[in-house]
Amino acid sequence: MSAFGQSIFARLGIRATEVALVLAIVAIVGITLAVDENRSYWFESQTNAVEIGRQASLLGIFALGAMMVIISGGIDLSAGSMIAFSGTSIACTMIVLEHGPGKDLLPQWLVVALGISAGLFAGFLVGTLHAWLITSVGLPPFVATLSTLVGLRSLARIMCEYTTTAFMNGKKSQVPIEQEFFRWLSDAKNVWLWIVVFLVLAAVTWVILSKTVLGRYIYAMGGNEQAARLSGIRTDKLKWFAYVFGAMTASLAGVFYIANEGVSAPVNQGRGHELNAIAAAVVGGCSLQGGIGTVSGTMLGALFLRLVIDAVSKIIKSGADIWEGLIVGVVVVLAVTFSQLQQLRGSGRRLFPGAMGLWAMIVLSLTAGLITLSTRGFHPAWIVAVITFALVWLYGFSEKRRTA
Repeated sequence: MSAFGQSIFARLGIRATEVALVLAIVAIVGITLAVDENRSYWFESQTNAVEIGRQASLLGIFALGAMMVIISGGIDLSAGSMIAFSGTSIACTMIVLEHGPGKDLLPQWLVVALGISAGLFAGFLVGTLHAWLITSVGLPPFVATLSTLVGLRSLARIMCEYTTTAFMNGKKSQVPIEQEFFRWLSDAKNVWLWIVVFLVLAAVTWVILSKTVLGRYIYAMGGNEQAARLSGIRTDKLKWFAYVFGAMTASLAGVFYIANEGVSAPVNQGRGHELNAIAAAVVGGCSLQGGIGTVSGTMLGALFLRLVIDAVSKIIKSGADIWEGLIVGVVVVLAVTFSQLQQLRGSGRRLFPGAMGLWAMIVLSLTAGLITLSTRGFHPAWIVAVITFALVWLYGFSEKRRTA
């Protein structure tokens, strides 16, 4: 977008990234309507709106937590495992209360409330663990949260098997969620509650980041931690808040996951979803270097990512789930690349320098061709590959002339 256009949006309080996302969302809906042979968005508009609202809200809940951590200058790779661990904590707590000593003393609503409280408290503890590992032990955020990415899911499986063996007379790797509240929550007619929870959480997050000293300090720490510390800001406490917030939003998402799937399944529940959360935040304008990001951008990023995944399922149909990881990865790379283009131009560096740049062009062209081959056949594939190479080569050639 031109500098003139960006200045106009800035004066109106509108961010160019968010305008681009809105246009991209409209384009995705239009492309899906045009390419989908069943015209699902047209003939089953209500059903699709409910499902997209449910899934976008679910993604948005823990994407807001990922955004908070990223703005603070950190990264949290454990959101998917935290979802599984929270769901298992809820299920195991309810099993103990319903099958353990005094099982008939508590009403079901209290059993459910205590179960959800246990899941949220698990998020608080894990977030605190992350902050301690990063601030006191001195581990890089990547290492600290990578350890819980692996460890939490394993611990959840241990908890699940032990609890079912001790209280249900049989070791199980997953637990059916049979409480009435969760069945009610999963009903399509009650998807409004999912959206309301997401919107309320987004409003609270916006207030924290935009209207409080805490929020200003988090932005300052993410932008330059050393300068923030020298100015008297207690960065350890800010990191604790950011990581606890991130873990607890993932725990909250775990409540909706077990309701939606009707089971607590630590083996695969939420697997890989940490990338989706980071992708939504980055696509929404967050900088992985910290200090930059907005709630509205992350909300749009979550909706955009969900629509992309839904569009793939509508267009490809059979086996669409195997494409999800590739699509999310490509979207993240493109979002970060476009956010860096202006910085590249200002620094005089090139996106496709020398021989390495030429090989990158070949890889991009082959990737585009392989994707087309898998979905549309050989003849469109080589055309797409040639066109992709021509476009990136022209961009590289213009770069070379500009920096010569």
